[in-house]
Amino acid sequence: MAIGSYGTVRPADVSPEDVEIILNYTPSRDATDGFVLKTLNASTILRPYFNNVQTGGSSVEVLGGLYNLTLPADTFNALGFYTLYIRPAQIRTSITDCGVLSSLPNVKGIIIDLANVPTQYINKFVPQGLVGFRIEYLNPDGTKIPNFFRIITSSFFCEPVVVNQTNTTQKAIRYRYVDGISNLLFLTVSPSSSPTNKPNATPYIGQPSQNIIISNTYFNPVTVEVHMAEYDIDTLAIALYGNQTKSIDDGIYTIYDSNNNIFKQYNLFEIRDQFNSLLYEVRQDRKNNIDFSKNFNTITT
Repeated sequence: MAIGSYGTVRPADVSPEDVEIILNYTPSRDATDGFVLKTLNASTILRPYFNNVQTGGSSVEVLGGLYNLTLPADTFNALGFYTLYIRPAQIRTSITDCGVLSSLPNVKGIIIDLANVPTQYINKFVPQGLVGFRIEYLNPDGTKIPNFFRIITSSFFCEPVVVNQTNTTQKAIRYRYVDGISNLLFLTVSPSSSPTNKPNATPYIGQPSQNIIISNTYFNPVTVEVHMAEYDIDTLAIALYGNQTKSIDDGIYTIYDSNNNIFKQYNLFEIRDQFNSLLYEVRQDRKNNIDFSKNFNTITT
């Protein structure tokens, strides 16, 4: 018997322009103070894959959820731990006004002046271009109101109109939608209407001149940790199982990689006291003085 269960998770086919990548580097796990965050350009290091298997080889359909992340060598150039925080891009702007529609006074919304929108995101601020986006609000001191947000339900170009009001406590300036292009955008958010059991309890949707953060809801934030180490499992396997030679005359100990290139080289010698008693056996790294005459193919042929 069917129980009516359905999958609700869909892979995100988000554009790299809608992604923000923040980097934090620490040389070790013990360094937890004084770290500096750096923003990476997601458009240059994040590349989507295309579903050319089921589309007859056509690379037009983005394969949702699968992306290639390129780590730039000029940034990931030190040993340590790199934490990548991948989140929806944040659009920081301010509320120009909070008002209602002249023809529908019960419809409340916030008005955004496109002059206050960053140029790289201006293409989002079009009719119905922000539906589903999330709005977070900032306090006057710049801190974010925790655990508080609103969801945009519609966005249209608008213009202010002056309406004569019988009640002097109501604002005379209201807004109406326009079909053409305008520098103002009227956003309706949810929740914005009062509950039926308490009509005066109007939900907070913001106030004029308040700074806000608008972000998409295409995917959930993801944290990726990258550990840049001097050795990996392959280099450790070379040290354990790779070809090795030891020169009897000069005590040079050489380790070779899978292609018989010199991987590491050491001086092996003993330290004795004045009575010729053995004190130490020493292995000294020759990383700055490699003897390339110890080529494996030359030695074994």
